[in-house]
Amino acid sequence: MKMGAGLFWGILLVIIGISLIFKVAFKVDFPVIKILFAFFFIFIGIKILIGGKPWVFQFDRDKNDIIFSEGYFEDSEDISPEYNVIFGKGNFDFRNTRLHEEKYKTIKVNTVFGGSEILLSRRIPVRIKVESVFAGTELPNGNSTVLGSAYYESDNYEETEPHIYLEVDVVFGALEIKYK
Repeated sequence: MKMGAGLFWGILLVIIGISLIFKVAFKVDFPVIKILFAFFFIFIGIKILIGGKPWVFQFDRDKNDIIFSEGYFEDSEDISPEYNVIFGKGNFDFRNTRLHEEKYKTIKVNTVFGGSEILLSRRIPVRIKVESVFAGTELPNGNSTVLGSAYYESDNYEETEPHIYLEVDVVFGALEIKYK
């Protein structure tokens, strides 16, 4: 089991849920929960005032994760297969991606409660699959989706030739994929 922020928030939400059930079903009030909330917010406020980040906002993150910030990723030889944007903004420039002899290169971009912009080149064949949940997504051909799936294939895309396969998931966020 992973210890840290996820465990803390999970336990806190379970306690709140159980206390709400007891409050409604048995008309029992738990003032301890209110006091815990008060101390929690005081703790966060003090940590922010003295210059440290509260431990609940420190996540184990990869160099390709954008959490509570903004990031820019350019093409490189060692382009990552997966990027995550959580409560932030991600700018991705895949215009100079090299395909080599591979059949296709898979790149996955996940955006949760944030925004992402992906730039592509018309000379690179691309196939895109977008899954969105309460999100605004816009594909290069102008198609958009708020809830569900959307697909796009560039004019020069052929399944047997090297291409980029872009797999994108957006939850409560915004995404724009365009040619530049």
